[in-house]
Amino acid sequence: MLNKKFWYVLLVLTLFAFLLAACNSESGEDPGAEEDPGTEEQEENNEQEEEEEETEQEGPVEGGSIVGAMDTAPAGVFNPIFYSEAYEANILDFTHEALVSQNNSLEFIPSLAHDWEINEDQTEITLFLEEGVKWHDGEDFTADDVVFTYKSIASPGYTEAGGIRTEYVTPLKGYEAFNAGETEEFEGVTAVDDYTVKFTFAEPNVNPLYYVGFPIIPEHVFADVAIADMPTHEATLNPGKVIGTGPFAFTDMVEREQYVLTRNEDYWKGKPYLEQITWKVVDQSVITSLLETGEIDFVADPNGVPAADYEMVAGYENVEMIEQTDFGYQLMGFKLNYRTKEDVESGAINPDNWEENPDVADQKVRQAIAYAIDRPGLVEGLLYGRGSVINAPIAQQFWAYTEDVPQYEHSTEEAEALLDEAGYVDTNDDGFRENPDGEEWVLELAYPTGNKIRERSAPVIQENLEAVGIKVNLQQPKEMSAYINDIMTKDTNNGVDLYLLGWSLGSGDPDPSGLWNIEAAYNISRWNNPESDELIFKALEAPDAFDQEFRKKTYQEWQELFATDLPAVLLYAQNKIYAFNKRLNGIEPLPYSMINDPHLWWVDDAQ
Repeated sequence: MLNKKFWYVLLVLTLFAFLLAACNSESGEDPGAEEDPGTEEQEENNEQEEEEEETEQEGPVEGGSIVGAMDTAPAGVFNPIFYSEAYEANILDFTHEALVSQNNSLEFIPSLAHDWEINEDQTEITLFLEEGVKWHDGEDFTADDVVFTYKSIASPGYTEAGGIRTEYVTPLKGYEAFNAGETEEFEGVTAVDDYTVKFTFAEPNVNPLYYVGFPIIPEHVFADVAIADMPTHEATLNPGKVIGTGPFAFTDMVEREQYVLTRNEDYWKGKPYLEQITWKVVDQSVITSLLETGEIDFVADPNGVPAADYEMVAGYENVEMIEQTDFGYQLMGFKLNYRTKEDVESGAINPDNWEENPDVADQKVRQAIAYAIDRPGLVEGLLYGRGSVINAPIAQQFWAYTEDVPQYEHSTEEAEALLDEAGYVDTNDDGFRENPDGEEWVLELAYPTGNKIRERSAPVIQENLEAVGIKVNLQQPKEMSAYINDIMTKDTNNGVDLYLLGWSLGSGDPDPSGLWNIEAAYNISRWNNPESDELIFKALEAPDAFDQEFRKKTYQEWQELFATDLPAVLLYAQNKIYAFNKRLNGIEPLPYSMINDPHLWWVDDAQ
């Protein structure tokens, strides 16, 4: 009995001592006892394990998905040789690749071609292709695919089918004969063997790497498809059928709502970290709120984060931002000429058949309109100062850009004087000017939906022009794909005098022929100025064009001609403001795009 009581008392005292020590410890008071060496060792082990876990999470993690936002739905043509706008490019930038790419200094670097040789007089460039590259459907990529791509662009019927990339093939040897259907062989591009391809130019070429830098399409998919049927073929339109060599394949879509890209497991540069990238079409007004909540992970081209939201987004703790000068510009173009109904139906672009638009034919009228538009006001009021007024249609990042051209600083007095001089005066005191024949003069201004800043600029421009007596009718805005179709492919006397549009310029060379050459499909103004074409081609003609100073001087002359004859008023270059969630890593933007090596993008919370 005594022993039992003894052990009971001893147990109580032991528990009491334990509780006392625990209370002292929780209150922050040192009980005076030396810490157990075993406990110290255990804590060190725990800290080491935590450090190891953190170290493991510092590098790229495989898996996970991200969501990007664009404010306008792609028109739906996912074929590099036929697409026409930046929203389609948002898909193609992940799915298709070219033989060469560019770095941050705009130097050409290897891509599907790992090396190349250029002959002494620069009439030939031979490229050596990467071996082991697979198309998304598992077929081998070879030189035959390169030849097929360029032959397709050079084919008879390409422009009639809506193709607009002929600038890449017109300098190649034998183009005219091949395009006319006089021969089935195209001398300009040939396969030396399965992994060697040679381009031959009709004349020495100052920048051959630019012309070999077009995205490649698969011969085995389109070989039996007539060029006229390519734009409507399933491999041009449908997810799962669009085949490229890029790091992601276009696998699914809910048209006009979302577009899904899935990891290419066999990508030749290495399997991408991300499993999936989804583009969602989101109204521009809610993009920033979705960034804050994490419902979207990035906003890139073509419009990025609205300038009005910059400060707000910069304050989001979960978002990083990138701001850089746009590689392009927004413009208000003049419809100087219209194609005939017959040419529109056949797809022909024949300046000899064009019909002049009398409402904007007078150069003085166009210059007056340039003076009337308050472009600095657009930059300050709509862009919140995050942009610049430009006067020449070459990207500011290029060595060829110049500001030594007519400036058209905002002046209602200059505008009114030029209009008076051109004979456009108010003859009935209604506040609006009539044309020189005394007839009512109303300019029709068309613009697309999607880009909210551009939408808001339309009524501002209307107000500016009406302030100098020009009556402007704002047409009902159309969704971008329908709008482009109207002003570019159905422009026969369609009642459009002025149009708003933005161009993202190519980064390979300052050559403006793709947009402003008389017969260029993208010459939406139908500007027909032979002196312009003469200067454009002079800047590319050897041997003088091998001297960059000569090219620079020639392009300066051309920019002065453009700013004087004025086929369009360049409104502004908006700063590109990209934004992405901090969970997304590996973002290294180029001067012209945020999308760069997306196979190296990764999220740190991948499961």
